[in-house]
Amino acid sequence: MPIHRLNHAVLYVRDVERSVAFYRDVLGFRVIDGLGGLPGAAFLQAPGSSNDHDLGLFEIGAAAGPNAAGRTSVGLYHLAWEVDTLTDLDELADRLAEAGALVGASDHSTTKSLYGKDPDGIEFEIAWIVPADAIDDQVRADRVRIRPLDLAREKARYGARTAGGIGVSR
Repeated sequence: MPIHRLNHAVLYVRDVERSVAFYRDVLGFRVIDGLGGLPGAAFLQAPGSSNDHDLGLFEIGAAAGPNAAGRTSVGLYHLAWEVDTLTDLDELADRLAEAGALVGASDHSTTKSLYGKDPDGIEFEIAWIVPADAIDDQVRADRVRIRPLDLAREKARYGARTAGGIGVSR
């Protein structure tokens, strides 16, 4: 029986209420009440998810040091969430920029990605996946390099409301 998807992620954070506010207000997650009832913990569900919870947050306090993964230690680089359309990606780009949390945007050919950091500097990716039936020889050939993301160009090419991930992640 193979693994077929990530069920949830759990993050250690300095201030659980601050992190809940970020994931709720910027990314649209909703708090799941009554799940565990642990002090200093919160469980959230991504918009459009039917999962029990997609994100757990556990507070470890303001004295916690920065995440050193990838700098001085091994560890997780980032989490990645998928959106349905390029319009969704564009709207999240605006929300992340307004929150001062957008740190990059890349065109990986088969994925169109935004990169952000939460209030504790934990990195994440939000991606629109090119539908399998739109992956042609040129898209495959372009996977050898990462380019800056041009959302207007990608919307013109694929359609602003085209459902992504069809045949790939769905």
